[in-house]
Amino acid sequence: MSDFYFSGDVFSELDRVQRQVSSLFGNFPSSIRSSRADAFPQLNIGSSDDAIHIVAFAPGVEPSSLDVTVDKGTLTISGERRAQGAVEGSRTYAKERFSGNFRRVIELPQNADVDKVEARYENGTLSITIGKREASKPRAITIQ
Repeated sequence: MSDFYFSGDVFSELDRVQRQVSSLFGNFPSSIRSSRADAFPQLNIGSSDDAIHIVAFAPGVEPSSLDVTVDKGTLTISGERRAQGAVEGSRTYAKERFSGNFRRVIELPQNADVDKVEARYENGTLSITIGKREASKPRAITIQ
């Protein structure tokens, strides 16, 4: 006889197993595409029929210190966020705001058209739009 107990409710069993695995391995991201909570800048990535949209949240970063490059199917966002709020001659007891150099690399889907990239920085948010290749866009087929 097996020691395995099954209550009959598959979803509650899956939830129980997920909680046990989470407790064993800590708080890993719930998605393969998720990253560490302390990654900077934090990103939102989505797509429409015409483009891929990437929003990087980078408050306190000067637009002139940002660098966006596309190479071999990857988009790289790098730059520097300078330390702010320090009073000259004071000792720091706690520092919760990240400062220094950063770099995020995003693998682009195959249908991204790297010749159609636009980037705009406004109010601490870097918005990047990458067009999709014409061949990958949905199109209606006429039935004869």
